[in-house]
Amino acid sequence: MDLHQAPVLRDLDLCLESGEVIGLMGANGSGKSTLLSVLATLIRPTAGTVELFGRQIDATSARTARLRVALVGHSAALYDRLTLEENLRLVARLTGRPRRRVPEVLADVGLARAAGRPAIACSQGMRRRAELARVMLTEPDLLLLDEVHTGLDYDAAPLVGRVLAEVRSRWGAGVLVSHEAGRVSDLCDRTVGLRSGRVETVVAR
Repeated sequence: MDLHQAPVLRDLDLCLESGEVIGLMGANGSGKSTLLSVLATLIRPTAGTVELFGRQIDATSARTARLRVALVGHSAALYDRLTLEENLRLVARLTGRPRRRVPEVLADVGLARAAGRPAIACSQGMRRRAELARVMLTEPDLLLLDEVHTGLDYDAAPLVGRVLAEVRSRWGAGVLVSHEAGRVSDLCDRTVGLRSGRVETVVAR
């Protein structure tokens, strides 16, 4: 058996409504991060279909959909040698967002004084804050958060709820992966449990 061909997600049927945030829970290896990568159009499924914003995703539509999606993964999407401000200015340029908002969103997450610091010289908590500033800057219609609380300092934890609320206010949607049931129940409308790549449980709040 070729282990590289073993499916990660199997018979998975999941619908996310506008204005809804769901929590995604499951053991390591259950397929949570892979599902987020599929939703972010970073991985194309070998079978089945993915529909985002009312349109089936293919190689062409993925490029357009990607501009409306933000993924905050395990590792911060920052260029180490660029400052925090330079990183966000680059994001603004690539996504067509106004660069004048960069100082504003950095201040919103408590990084105004660190704007000129190279990302490599920032703590994990500061890098997490910068990721949330990126979300504020790009204003996604679909927000995907993979263990976003990991490494985030206590004072910054409410920022996660804030960015999710902002997505909801635009009738966007969010998916929050977490091992912490309390955080999921506080921030999400329902919880979806994955096991071996399949939806095992769905619990409404």
